[in-house]
Amino acid sequence: MPKFIPGLKLSERFFQEVVNPLIKTKFPGLKYSAGLIDYGSEVLGFDTELSTDHHWGPRVLFFISQKDLRLKKQITDFLGRNLPPAFRGYSTHFGDPDQIGVRLLVTAKAGQHINHRVEIQTIGSFFNDYLRIDIENNLTAEDWLILSEQRLRTIRSGKIFHDQLGLKQIKNRLHYYPKDIWLYLLASEWSKIAQEEPFVGRCGEVNDELGSKVIAARLVQCITKLCFLMEKEYAPYSKWCGTAFSRLNCAKKLSPILNRVLTSETWRQREKHLSRAYEIVARMHNDLKITRPLPTAVSAFHNRPYLVIHGEIFAIAIKKKIKDPAVKKLPADIGSVNQLTNTVDLLDNNTMLKRLKVLYR
Repeated sequence: MPKFIPGLKLSERFFQEVVNPLIKTKFPGLKYSAGLIDYGSEVLGFDTELSTDHHWGPRVLFFISQKDLRLKKQITDFLGRNLPPAFRGYSTHFGDPDQIGVRLLVTAKAGQHINHRVEIQTIGSFFNDYLRIDIENNLTAEDWLILSEQRLRTIRSGKIFHDQLGLKQIKNRLHYYPKDIWLYLLASEWSKIAQEEPFVGRCGEVNDELGSKVIAARLVQCITKLCFLMEKEYAPYSKWCGTAFSRLNCAKKLSPILNRVLTSETWRQREKHLSRAYEIVARMHNDLKITRPLPTAVSAFHNRPYLVIHGEIFAIAIKKKIKDPAVKKLPADIGSVNQLTNTVDLLDNNTMLKRLKVLYR
């Protein structure tokens, strides 16, 4: 096996050292953009040697204008005849998709046409397929709320290798949520905490430690999502959420505490560690200076003996700062689709996500 090279770096080198010179030689007047901003752990910067077993290798998203789309087959065939069979020890030849759509790197035979993954398309068709958005139009509040956060993160964390068609401008537009959408998402996550924070103790008091653990785990997830929001980072889907969280500024303080929540054997231990986590995120909220300073100490849940941060106080204060009428009139604090569900089959299906616009009307 060749020495492992992170896939994003491998693909950039492949473009700069091989693809770009070939294109400039054969199509000297062609204007194009190129990069890697789509699926894959390598686009997120989380790939390891294990990642090389599928959908991984020297590849490039290659964008041309609508008027030059007629050249797509010509460019594809030209590269198939002229690309080297390997780059930095990795094959440039991909097998056809198997029954579940996985494409693996395979060794090309001598003189064989390279089945490469320099994928040629227009910028508009890419974003229409990947996010179901029209790059010619501004996104509405509803549009933002049904976008897959995993896919938004790949666009932000991916890299543009070459840009003559304005790809960077679109990438910048999607860098993060507009301010009022961000405030709405923050308020929604605080509301989720408010709805379940006393249940860790209530379940425990009736000797339901399993139920208490499940709810505590849900609250840990809310806290981590709240941290992504407060640091203005898109959260990836579950496989990479912990890895991405570990790179947040707050992780050094919070990670040990959240781990103790998840390993506590009694609800009182759980509550103690959750209380510490709540107080940290409450201080983080105050540091944002988006509302007046709010209480950072836990207190009793009404007349019941459970310690909570009263997430509803944060949600109400944040919502008061929203100015956009379209965001102000959203019907409930349900948040985006990413806050509603972790179901990959939904969050990875743009057609189904589009149908969820009805939730925000």
